Order: sequence, then structure tokens, then C-alpha cells
Amino acid sequence: MREQLTHAIEDYLKAIYKLSTRHGRATTNLLAERLDVTPASVSGMIKKLSNTDPPLVDYQKHRGVVLTETGEKIALEILRHHRLLELYLHQMLGYPWELVHEEADRLEHVISEEFEERIAEALGHPLHDPHGDPIPTADLQLPPTSTHALYELREGERAVIQRVRDSDPELLAHLSELGLIPQVELVVQGYSEFDHNLTVQIVDGAQTLVLGPRITQQIFVDVIAEII
Repeated sequence: MREQLTHAIEDYLKAIYKLSTRHGRATTNLLAERLDVTPASVSGMIKKLSNTDPPLVDYQKHRGVVLTETGEKIALEILRHHRLLELYLHQMLGYPWELVHEEADRLEHVISEEFEERIAEALGHPLHDPHGDPIPTADLQLPPTSTHALYELREGERAVIQRVRDSDPELLAHLSELGLIPQVELVVQGYSEFDHNLTVQIVDGAQTLVLGPRITQQIFVDVIAEII
């Protein structure tokens, strides 16, 4: 079925998947903001997607939209293309991690399934992209991922960065400069009730950083120990 879909439809399915994962259902306004289109355009596309055979979305007025089983499979396939491309661009072609997202957005629609499999094989069938987001497997299953934001940690907790949000290239470049990338281990040394800043130490480099909520809300970690 996917060969019959336009790039715009694929973008909608991917956006609905991501938003519904975070918010339960994707609203018209959230989709309009993410895709940079008008709410009227979103409404028209949702109607179109709900009338396909089989339907790709389930829409309930005033409650937003979620993907059907068919729509979710297509979204996960596109997401697999996207995240494999991000890792290939970063690991094999040397792209900085803040630049791979836009390149992958352009390429995800046009690569064949054979090319996707060759990329996966060349990379050793990875489970995560450069930002730590899970890559759907060939049978479209998602590896588990951390949902605990660094923002939630408090003094004495020790954690490993698992992923960071990839929506802001400038923030990604800044995190790279600070050394805040997946698999880096941190210890929280302090928390400020006044401004919600965290003081953290990077374990290997012994570097101490003071991080505000704009950063700590974008970093997701696995807590590995609490220092007594």
C-alpha cells in the first residue's frame, strides 16, 4: 500500500505517530504546528486518511486522531528508514548529529526496502539512531527506550544518557560541545528549587555543568544508582 502514498501523507503518518506516542492522541493544532501547515489543511488530510481503504487513522471530533494498525505499520516503516539514514549519515559519512535529521527527512521517502536492509546490515543492525531514539526492527517492533527526563533527577542520583530530542539543531550542537551525548554517565550534584537548575558531573571527564530546564527536559536517562 505504501507505494500509493504521497510524501505528504507519509509525513502526516509519522507526525501522528510521534504526537500520539507523547500525548495519547494527536490534535489538529499539534499537527498544524509540527508540520507547519494550517489547521484547515490538517482537517482535510485527516478526513482523507480516515477514508482510505483500509483507513490509516481513527479520528474522533474534539479528541484528535490516532493511527490504525495499518497506519502505524506504515509510520514505523518510515521511522525505520529515517533513523537508519540518520545513523548512516552520522557514522559512515561523518555528518554532525545536528544535521542528519533534515537530510534523513528528504531521503526517507525514496529509498527502497533493499537499500534499507543494506544500510542496516552495513551498520550491524543497530537498535538506536545517533540521538538515542529506537530504530524499529525489520519486523517493525520498537526496542525499549527511556522515558525519564534528566529534569526529574535530584542530588545523589547517577544515570546514563540514553537519548535526546532531535528537533532543535542548535541545541544538539550545544549538547555535543558540552559532551552530553548518549551513553555518557552523569552524577547529579545539586538541584536548585528556585530556577530548577541541575548541577551535574560527567563521570569520565570529571567536568561539572550547571544545566537549566531547557536542556534537562530534552535529555532522557536511565538511572543506574543512587549515591548514599
